[in-house]
Amino acid sequence: MEAKREKRITTKVGTVVAKKSAKTLRVQVERLERHPLYRKTVKRKKIFLVHDEHDKCQVGDVVRIVETRPISRLKRWRVVEIIGLASREIETETESEGGLT
Repeated sequence: MEAKREKRITTKVGTVVAKKSAKTLRVQVERLERHPLYRKTVKRKKIFLVHDEHDKCQVGDVVRIVETRPISRLKRWRVVEIIGLASREIETETESEGGLT
């Protein structure tokens, strides 16, 4: 009677900070940690390279990522879902409206 051990799925929530290549994102994950000596809460940040299969994420989006098999030399995470969208600002053509005299 061998019981199968369920693999623990590691997930993290972070913010997309860069999108410079196809299907690859840089996601920054923040966590709070107590300093061992001074007991002050300190923010620790780490950046992960993440695979985005459908190429839907934009810079500023909040995403949930999950650990997966190695996809490339540095990519070991993939996007599961987009939790929050970044505010998309619509650029207005102020130059054409105001005009130069």
